[in-house]
Amino acid sequence: MRVAIYGAGSLGTVLGAYMSAKGCEVELYSHNLEHVAALQDKGAHIVGAIDFIQAVKAYPSDRMEGLFDYVFLMTKVLDNDAIARFLAPRLKADGAICTLQNGLPEPGLSKILGPERVLGCTVGWGATLLGPGLVKLTSSPKALCFSLGVIDPSASMHLERVKALLGLMGPVIIEPDFLGARWSKLLINASFSGMSTVTGLTFGGVCDCMKARRCALSVIKECIDVARASHITIAPVQGRDIVRLFDFGGRLKKALALALMPIAMAKHRGIRASMLFDLERGRRCEIDAIDGAVSSQGLLCGVSTPFTDLVIKLVHGYEKGESKPCLQSLDAFDGLLRRQR
Repeated sequence: MRVAIYGAGSLGTVLGAYMSAKGCEVELYSHNLEHVAALQDKGAHIVGAIDFIQAVKAYPSDRMEGLFDYVFLMTKVLDNDAIARFLAPRLKADGAICTLQNGLPEPGLSKILGPERVLGCTVGWGATLLGPGLVKLTSSPKALCFSLGVIDPSASMHLERVKALLGLMGPVIIEPDFLGARWSKLLINASFSGMSTVTGLTFGGVCDCMKARRCALSVIKECIDVARASHITIAPVQGRDIVRLFDFGGRLKKALALALMPIAMAKHRGIRASMLFDLERGRRCEIDAIDGAVSSQGLLCGVSTPFTDLVIKLVHGYEKGESKPCLQSLDAFDGLLRRQR
């Protein structure tokens, strides 16, 4: 099989390094020319929870030639329409794309590529690009897992082959209800990535700051309420039933949920939201594809999402240069937090 990772930034480089180390001749494509040059010259250097250097095949994104059996799509979702049209003629007749992006990208990709050519995957780990060719794994090696699935049964014929490719890095669970798995990842991204972007903290920092933790839990609660009203069953995350853990109705259950949050995120304390890195580099971030997906679905099903909406508003303000991520931004949530008491 001919396999590519399109959008080999932090996560894609780590995945490509693991796959290459296991003998898969995967090709890594990136628009970051300095990163590509470093990968070509010295290989992928993965540090953090582990430390190894792996030779990889890396190329600029616009140098993608020939036909591929499978493409792992790991770009930002902002340009998915254009990217899907770029990749469509580069897939073999029986080829497919597996998106490891944030948000809910599968429906849009399916409209362009056809539902039989689109698989989805949620990633249970994080990484940070420190410099050209250098990536820090910010999750525990024990958390290197994937949840794989399809939104249309016609794509099921690809599941076992894609599972085998991802399995070169870590355990892969095929989710019968992939929409539920998508929402479990969306819940984590909307809450922890959202609050990491608002405050500038790592996921661990969000847990350590009680006000940030309370805001993150409130976003989690909104995600649960929206999913329930939409008849979506949120899937467990690494064996943990997050709805059971974090769906609160009274003060006692809420206090217990707050106490459990640092424990649940222990393997991922070092993660900084990719949206935060985008803001620091003056780029648009994926807030509308992540928290915006929760807010939009809430409008459709009649569930209010004031904490999620405020996260979106603050981050849009950052994008306009009105302010920067900081702990003082949490003061904007004071009124909402008081009303919860």
